[in-house]
Amino acid sequence: MAIEVATHNGGFHADDVLAYALIRAFMDRDATLVRTRDNQRIDQADVVIDVGGIYDPALRRFDHHQKSYTGQWSSAGMVLDWLCQQSLIQPGLGAMLQTRIVAYVDAVDNGRVEPRSNVPCFANIVSACNRGSVTLDEFDDAFLRAVDVASLLIAGTVAEHRELAEAETIVRETMDKALATGSNLLELPRYVPWKPAYFALGGQTHPTDFVIMPGLDGSWRAVAIPPEDGSFAQKRPLPAAWAGLSDDDLVAACGVPGARFCHKNRFIIVFDSRPHLLQALEVGGMLGDKFDG
Repeated sequence: MAIEVATHNGGFHADDVLAYALIRAFMDRDATLVRTRDNQRIDQADVVIDVGGIYDPALRRFDHHQKSYTGQWSSAGMVLDWLCQQSLIQPGLGAMLQTRIVAYVDAVDNGRVEPRSNVPCFANIVSACNRGSVTLDEFDDAFLRAVDVASLLIAGTVAEHRELAEAETIVRETMDKALATGSNLLELPRYVPWKPAYFALGGQTHPTDFVIMPGLDGSWRAVAIPPEDGSFAQKRPLPAAWAGLSDDDLVAACGVPGARFCHKNRFIIVFDSRPHLLQALEVGGMLGDKFDG
């Protein structure tokens, strides 16, 4: 049977929206919602968020407005911590959710941060969802629309966490292979968010200069690796003569067919196939002395 979650009716904020979305994402995707200020009705709910004057995870009550609560969380932070304590969210993912979404929502709701009016942050988006509502029913409908936005943020963070974990395994293997073969290329089987893993695994001193990988359209690309995470420089930039060229102009400059594009800042080049990409890198003097193609 689906659990019932209660929160207050009327206008809403990012914390109660996010708290409910977290419950649906990690505890019960079919969780139902009642929005009310009727204490008797609230007491009947399985979980209560942002209303009721009680913070007690054992009772599944998560309000932060009462004077007795002196912590830094809003209802969102309370619910995230509870879900983590219940082992419904693994620690690494919980930390990412806290850093990426929940800590900001807590800070805004408790007045430690003032959202900038010209930045479409989650708090401002939720505030916009309130606009135009006049009746309690209209606010209820608007609340659920805001929950859909929160659910997208959560789902994206979950996917990113999974992709980063997968990327670490792939990048570690390809870094080891490059060392074993004496290659200065880090060849990925597909795009993965490689930079965090690469630099966490000692990429600053690793003898690779380029990441090569297939594109979704069948093309192949080489990306010049920066000397450190966050840098816009390259360990080894692409040839200056190729910068900003595309198609026939790039073919003429490098002498290799299938050329599509080279960024003017010399950090990415795209060809129609892997063989043509490797040929261009060799022609441009970009390959290491012991590349195994």
